[in-house]
Amino acid sequence: MAQATRTYAGLDIGTTKISCIIADQNAAGELRIIGVGNAPSEGLRRGAVVDLEKTVASIQRAVEEAERMAGVQAKGVHAGIAGDHIRSLNSRGVVAVSRKDNEIHQADVARVIEAAKAIAIPTDREIIHVIPQEFIVDDQDGIKDPVGMSGVRLEAEVHIITGAVTSARNICRAIQRAGFKVYDLTLEPLASAAAVLDNDEKDLGVVLLDLGGGTTDVAVFHEGAVRHTSIIPFGGANVTSDIAIGLRTPIDKAESIKIQYGSALASMVSGDEVVSVSGVGGRGDKEISRHVLASMIEPRMEEIFALANKEVRKNHFAPLIGGGVVLTGGTSLLPGCVELAEQVFEMPVRLGLPRGLAGLSANICDPRYSTGVGLVLHAAHGTGEGMQDLVEVGAPRNRPRFDLKGWFADLF
Repeated sequence: MAQATRTYAGLDIGTTKISCIIADQNAAGELRIIGVGNAPSEGLRRGAVVDLEKTVASIQRAVEEAERMAGVQAKGVHAGIAGDHIRSLNSRGVVAVSRKDNEIHQADVARVIEAAKAIAIPTDREIIHVIPQEFIVDDQDGIKDPVGMSGVRLEAEVHIITGAVTSARNICRAIQRAGFKVYDLTLEPLASAAAVLDNDEKDLGVVLLDLGGGTTDVAVFHEGAVRHTSIIPFGGANVTSDIAIGLRTPIDKAESIKIQYGSALASMVSGDEVVSVSGVGGRGDKEISRHVLASMIEPRMEEIFALANKEVRKNHFAPLIGGGVVLTGGTSLLPGCVELAEQVFEMPVRLGLPRGLAGLSANICDPRYSTGVGLVLHAAHGTGEGMQDLVEVGAPRNRPRFDLKGWFADLF
């Protein structure tokens, strides 16, 4: 009989690629990467499903590649969600402590979080996360865990993240049609933060920018808690489009040119270097200087960083960010990104790589895998709900068919 293992599968559904990371956890709680799979993302636009069947096929390719490497088969996944439909806000809840001896119990914490969740949101939106920032007991603020303390009045400040119901359900529907259960949906910048940020940075105050293909995800942390999240509807695909239009070359050729010769900062490249550009529609090749290419890329990257900086400045924690900015995601690999971000944000910037995992760590020590690694970490460090074994070693392939009837009950 096959022996079940404590194994987790994280699925990063991006606009340009879908990646799956499978990790197992030993008795000591150490995580080890055992499988990595990638597939070009087809059927998504800015994090939202626009072609269900293409998305299903891409998910299957990515997960099956990770399964082959890991030698196990996934029953379900912990998936990421992003897209420009994501909205966030901070809220506060207040309750009276229920016990006569005024000792705060877990039930009081649950009630105050429910009170903070009691906000009016449109019927077409769904709450994805409610993240406690701090608790206040009888005007004493800055409390992380009030259980066991004495007080009469308990308050909670929380960060609420909402998404469009249809977008979240279409992602879950695509995963289920691919033959996998969805154990959890996690906002992608929160997952990336788990993989690339230190606790010291979160305490001091830090901005995480996850530069993806279709979107740029922003998360602001201070005093160990997330204070602001937002999604900017621009990413690396926009840079590629600008190159394709500016040089009159096909999108796939523009992507290759961007990866091989691109720079986010024109001042970093010499005008003497030339790049061969394929023509479109049978037109002949031509040559341009790398400096001209960088001059096409820089304005778009500067716009993305400026929009992110505007989001950061929206909240009163902006002046308190002592840990600077951390860039991650595939587009952050573009040379000059860190230097350009330092100019726009006027604070220290570093490149964030996923870390802290054993196994195939060399394979995933890349900003493109930050979200996938973070999803695995979220799964492993979860509360236990839905944390049953996700993968069964040597299990026969028996992918469930999509069950629309039970889908809402399982997920929402």
